Amino acid sequence: MPHVSQPDVRSVTPAARLQAILDLMQEVDSVDRPADAVISAWFRARRDVGAEDRGPISETYYALLRAHARLGWWLARHGREDTPRNRLLAFLVLDGKKTRDEVARLFSGGMSAPAPLTDNERALLVKLQGGRMDSPSMPEEVRLECPAWALEPFRNRFGAEFEREMAALLTPAPLDLRVNPIKAKREDMVQALRELGLPAEPSVSAPFGIRVRERPSLSRLTMLKSGEVEIQDEGSQLVALLMDARPGERVVDFCAGAGGKTLAIAAQMANRGHVIACDVMEGRLKRGAERFRRAGLHNIETRLLASETDRWVKRHKGTFDRVLVDAPCSGTGTWRRNPDARWRTLGAGLETLLPQQARILASAARLVKPGGRLVYATCSMLPDENEGQVASFLAAHPDFRVLPLTEVAPQLPPSAHPDYLSLTPARHDMDGFFAAVLQRAPLPPAA
Repeated sequence: MPHVSQPDVRSVTPAARLQAILDLMQEVDSVDRPADAVISAWFRARRDVGAEDRGPISETYYALLRAHARLGWWLARHGREDTPRNRLLAFLVLDGKKTRDEVARLFSGGMSAPAPLTDNERALLVKLQGGRMDSPSMPEEVRLECPAWALEPFRNRFGAEFEREMAALLTPAPLDLRVNPIKAKREDMVQALRELGLPAEPSVSAPFGIRVRERPSLSRLTMLKSGEVEIQDEGSQLVALLMDARPGERVVDFCAGAGGKTLAIAAQMANRGHVIACDVMEGRLKRGAERFRRAGLHNIETRLLASETDRWVKRHKGTFDRVLVDAPCSGTGTWRRNPDARWRTLGAGLETLLPQQARILASAARLVKPGGRLVYATCSMLPDENEGQVASFLAAHPDFRVLPLTEVAPQLPPSAHPDYLSLTPARHDMDGFFAAVLQRAPLPPAA
């Protein structure tokens, strides 16, 4: 049984928590980085903020992000500037149901507390008092926190389930973990988490998954540092499962990033065979290599590519049993986990992503040996990035065919598509993921 650390009991006042949230809001707004990365760095730099406070601070901040469009609508309605401070004040009244006097006591200007309310801010609280976060006057895209560009694609994708799926994207994501079978057993890890007071249960579908229905301070989870578990959404675990990688095989994770799915694939292979984690970002591969070592996995090699058409691909055509293409995408399936991604354009748009995905898939397919398996995956729920890409690829590559999900993984939950893995938050309580399993035709028998 692994050693589990005791919780840090240091705590600050509710007013100091609000000031910390304001600081976080300003920090995130000032840099072009995803909010989760900024939050992690912010907490690392502030060791004085104890574990008892980190959870509530993070939860409130993410709740603010999930109400981004609606808070902006209320501020505009009352002619107020959309600033972090006004946004927090509106949130405390509309979501926290706090009175003007309660807010004033928190914004006291005392030690570590936010500065006192101005007359203009007090007037805003009066206008908002008794209101609700949702208003029948709101446009649909505001009420559902859906960027205008995604409204019609999502409506076409989900049909009658549109509002239900958008509502699910506004719920907090659970903490999903994947046990590393090289180092630990799932039942032992579940017990260790429960001893920390966490509501941990085995995942419904992922054989090595654990779900925790709250967001603890990760510093308490010593099994993360030891490589016994990794943070990985259950849907992502199922994508890796579709590779069905066997001990002794040669496997490529073509867009490996920091190696989350690479770890799961290498563990499937019981540390035997050869896995190559490829990416065009050296920093990601270095972070991945550290995770591989921590996990005790020695069958993984990292490979930095200049582009998706790197000469390495040509030199290794037709030599791999399994190839995963976890393509760069819009990330719409992760919006409940990364709510800021709805509104902040930190990467390429669809006009760039769609042709890039097609190029990556076509190039990576060259690596697959006859009879081998190619898995194309995204964390998007937009058909153009998913079924559309697969259809175009198959039309241009008649030597590949789809292996239906019911054939390759009948144990997985019913999908929104008969042939592909198509997961959604409302239907499966996982991030939105898509995966297609394709097989290259085997060589004809010798005459």
